[in-house]
Amino acid sequence: MRNFICLLFITFFSLLNLYCQAQFDDEIIPPVKLMGPRLGFTYITPGETVDQLAEYDISPILTQFGWQFETRFFTLESGVAGLIEGIILIGGVEQNTFLPSGTFLIGIRNAKGLEFGLGPNVSVSGVAFALAAGVTLKSSNINFPINIAVVPSDKGVRLSLLFGFNARQN
Repeated sequence: MRNFICLLFITFFSLLNLYCQAQFDDEIIPPVKLMGPRLGFTYITPGETVDQLAEYDISPILTQFGWQFETRFFTLESGVAGLIEGIILIGGVEQNTFLPSGTFLIGIRNAKGLEFGLGPNVSVSGVAFALAAGVTLKSSNINFPINIAVVPSDKGVRLSLLFGFNARQN
């Protein structure tokens, strides 16, 4: 009897899953790939990272230059989109230094362009978790993202303001 109930349970949810997919498959817009430059500023709060930078006369306020790779892996008819982003940055160039970082974000954007994402960040100060929020403004076929990112760490919190533009690649 127990096996029969398990089989019935599995069959019910399998059919429910197929029904739901059939209902919603037509409402999803195909993936879109976007990429473009990013620039901005990062402030590092007092802590071990700032102490290490101070040994080399590097200020805790850094410029950032880099590149953003974005894939909207789904967009609903309502305009809500699921996002995957990779952002590679070089910080501190104005201070004659090279501080690379990379962030991988998984996020969501609504129809008005408001967005939120989170994921891992790798930099010279280590690996940490990044949180980002912002807005993407659109003009013709060009997007203009403006984001604030927070990377909390026991070595010091990094606060970044990044902006740029990107365009469709496919």
